[in-house]
Amino acid sequence: MVKEIDPSLNEAAFLLDALRENRRTDGRETFDMRALNLKFGSDYGYVEVQLGRTRVAARVTAKVERPHPDKATEGLLTINTEISPMASPYFESGSRSEEEVLISRVIEKALRRSRAIDTEGLCIVAGEKVWSIRVDLHFLDHDGNLIDCASIAVITALLHFRRPDVTVVGEEVTIHPVDQRNPVALDIHHIPICVTFNFFDKGELLVVDPTRLEEKVKEGDMTITMNIHKEICALSKAGGTPLPMDKIHQCSQIALVKVKDTTELIQRRLEEDKIARSAKK
Repeated sequence: MVKEIDPSLNEAAFLLDALRENRRTDGRETFDMRALNLKFGSDYGYVEVQLGRTRVAARVTAKVERPHPDKATEGLLTINTEISPMASPYFESGSRSEEEVLISRVIEKALRRSRAIDTEGLCIVAGEKVWSIRVDLHFLDHDGNLIDCASIAVITALLHFRRPDVTVVGEEVTIHPVDQRNPVALDIHHIPICVTFNFFDKGELLVVDPTRLEEKVKEGDMTITMNIHKEICALSKAGGTPLPMDKIHQCSQIALVKVKDTTELIQRRLEEDKIARSAKK
C-alpha cells in the first residue's frame, strides 16, 4: 500500500487563505458543488456518477431468496462497496479501509433507517420468497467526497432499476423474463441525498463537496442526509472540531438547497433515459 502524502505547509496555508476570501483552490465559492454528471448503462440499474473528478459506478441486481425469520414479509437490501487501487493508489486491494467502512455505514443509514425503499413491497410469498436487492458500488476515481457521490449513485441506480414481474397463483410462483413482460420499478418512498461539509479555522469556515486536498487539511467534517421534504434522514459527524447548534442549522439550510438541485437533476436524467429507451423500441 502506498502511503498518502500529506499536503505541505504552504499548500495548507494557501488553501486556508483562499477560504478566508470565500474562494477555493479549484475556483469554486465555499458553498458551490462541483459539476454533477449521470451516465446510464444499457441495462437497468447501472449508473456512473461523476462529481468533479470523483467517479463512482453503481449496479443493482435482484434475486429471489428466503427472508430473515424475524422479518418474514420484508425483502432484503444489501449495499456492497469496493474501493480499489483504480480509484487511488493509496487504497489497498482486498482489504477494507476505515474510509470504506465509514462510507458503507453512512449510505446504509441514509437508505435503510429512513425507510427510503419499500422492503415489504419486495415480498413474494411471506416467509418463503422475497426479492433480495443488491447494490454494488465501485469507486473509479477519488478526488474527494466519495460519500456524496456514492449516495447519489446508489439512489439513482435503485430508481433506474427494474426487477422481473412475478405472478403468484396459490403456491406457484412464476418469474416472467423481461422479454416477455415489462419489468417492474422498485417502490421508493423518497430520495435521500448526502451533503458533506468540511470545517476549518475551529469551525468558522466551511465548504460543501470537499476535494481530496480539502479533506486532508480539514479540522472536522459532517454529512447531512436529507430529502426534498425537509426531513433529515441521518446526520454523521465522526469527531473533529465541535460545532454550535447555529452552525449545524446553517449547514442544514445549505444542504436542503443542494438536495433539491440534485434531486431535480436525477429526475430529469431518469426521464431523459426513459424517453431515449422508448424511442429505441
